Amino acid sequence: MPVAIVTGASRGIGKAIALQLSIDGYDVALADISSQSSELHEVGAQVQQNGQRGLCILTDVSEEDDIKAMVAKTVQEFGELNTLIANAGIVKPNRLFDQTMEEWDQVMGVNAKGLFMCYREAGRQMIKQGKGGKIIGACSNAAFRPSASGVAYSASKWAVRGITQVVALELAQYGINVNAYCPGPVETEMWSEIDASISKNTGAPLGSSYEQAVQTRMALKQALTPEDIALTVSFLASSKSRNITGQSLLVDGGQYFS
Repeated sequence: MPVAIVTGASRGIGKAIALQLSIDGYDVALADISSQSSELHEVGAQVQQNGQRGLCILTDVSEEDDIKAMVAKTVQEFGELNTLIANAGIVKPNRLFDQTMEEWDQVMGVNAKGLFMCYREAGRQMIKQGKGGKIIGACSNAAFRPSASGVAYSASKWAVRGITQVVALELAQYGINVNAYCPGPVETEMWSEIDASISKNTGAPLGSSYEQAVQTRMALKQALTPEDIALTVSFLASSKSRNITGQSLLVDGGQYFS
């Protein structure tokens, strides 16, 4: 059985990715922070209901030792690592003059530094195995156009695009594909934080911003779901994407075109 790690796997897009990969036949190591332990183990149980092995690993992706331990535990349990989904991410949706440096460091620590360390440690393991592999990261359409999500979040996702391209170049010689997925607005827990920020800054009613985004910003005018993103990741993790690398693929209902 192929083996995948999914970070930020306890809810939202990460949960959908973990479950889709289990449907695809992967054994899945599910990683998330300790405060999400209960939800993480529920996802692990669902992976097992899909007929695959699930391993829950409490991991803070902003901590180097945690990431090294995550990869080591996965290989110890399952024997190898074939696919890494660096999905974990946070948002602190503040404007320029409201953005504290503490929040800046938190966002960059998870979204950019954490992703970089996941790419690095997964790459090391895949090179050691000598069988190639797939490394896939969470980007955003905020990495293509300015975003109401705030300056730190947008900066971190621009960083993801750059890291993905450089790592794709370095690891191509080992048969390792490195790509990223760039969702538009998806109505998850993260969007609730963005919605609260939009309401604060514009006076729009709480809970109204998502439907407005769908109707005014997306060409297809249909809501994006975590499962939509998971299906894209499923493709990038499969042999069907064998000649795609270094790409950050927009999945935003036609909001932006690259």
